[in-house]
Amino acid sequence: MPEKKMDLTQSVAGEEDPGASVDMPSAPGDEAPRGTPGTGENVCPGCGGSGRIATGVCPECNGTGKVTTGIGGA
Repeated sequence: MPEKKMDLTQSVAGEEDPGASVDMPSAPGDEAPRGTPGTGENVCPGCGGSGRIATGVCPECNGTGKVTTGIGGA
């Protein structure tokens, strides 16, 4: 049976961001789960966005170079 792909363009629960309800892996440096209102993708402060540090893969972003942080400051 072929694998069914998720359609993240359509809301199934009426949420503002249809992809927000999909479980995405979090990095240790994330301040909140992806899709949380008031957050956004940011450059990892541990590796400067490279995903690597001197000893290998950055532990803050799990090698992605990105973390989810609060934005705005209101």
